[in-house]
Amino acid sequence: MIAAITQLRHRITPEGFRRFLRSQFLIAFGSLLTALGYVLFQIPFNITSGGLSGLAIVINHFTGWAEGTMFFVMNIPLVVLGFYQLGRWTFLWSVIVSLLVFSVSTDVLIYLLPRMIEDYPITDQVLLSGLYAGIVFGAGTGLIFRGGGCFPGTTILGRILQEQTGLPLNQTFLYTDSLIILSAGLVFGWELALIALISLFFAGFTADFVVEGASQVRSVTVITSHPQTLKRVLMQDLGKGVTEWEVKGGYTQEPRTMLFCIIHRSQLSQLKNLVAQLDQQAFVAIGVAHQAYGGMMFPWMKK
Repeated sequence: MIAAITQLRHRITPEGFRRFLRSQFLIAFGSLLTALGYVLFQIPFNITSGGLSGLAIVINHFTGWAEGTMFFVMNIPLVVLGFYQLGRWTFLWSVIVSLLVFSVSTDVLIYLLPRMIEDYPITDQVLLSGLYAGIVFGAGTGLIFRGGGCFPGTTILGRILQEQTGLPLNQTFLYTDSLIILSAGLVFGWELALIALISLFFAGFTADFVVEGASQVRSVTVITSHPQTLKRVLMQDLGKGVTEWEVKGGYTQEPRTMLFCIIHRSQLSQLKNLVAQLDQQAFVAIGVAHQAYGGMMFPWMKK
């Protein structure tokens, strides 16, 4: 570890140090936000939306032990296992900040919020609380991921299962979290289990939105027999760069040209109208692209 720290110290630059501080702020703030959503919306209604945080609610129901403390203790073996399976010191640093901030913040907020907020919990509607929980918890985990961190709990177990079995990560999460929601259903009832499942889906969607942002761009592939005309129009009228390949029809064996470009969502109608006017036999495929960098999409990046 000392050798790793020494090597890291020699590599640190002022810009790198600023990025490091920004990432740690995102991880810490995201962990605080997840703890806030957990305490405000999940704990009062026993909404166990998977993960060790959900299991902590189940255990608290029988023992009265503090949820934040239990979350920390239950994560110790997973962190040790992840240390050896998922990257040693790099993994440990990515998860330790979020683990400490979430665990401590949870126990502190459980004590403070009922004294600070007269209407605690904020709503008495369980379904609405489940939706709030998913949005706030998902936003927090999204910030953690944007900062390069890893939220502790079943996220660690899911990544280990992915490494060992090759299963997709979302599938491993489904297995681990579903078992916890199933156990909560046996304890608190199946209506709360269903609300917990809905909250889990909302958390996933919100986290994806925070990490990737709203999709403002589209990837367009055009297979045409009139590439020069279409290229000129795309570059002049839409102001987009175009990449082309020479291809051959699999059935007709006739030569064609495939054009590829990235456009803004608001330009879709204009592009489809232009292609329809210039080549009615063209084949057009439009895909969703969450982010696009470089080239003519962002000319200021070349400065």
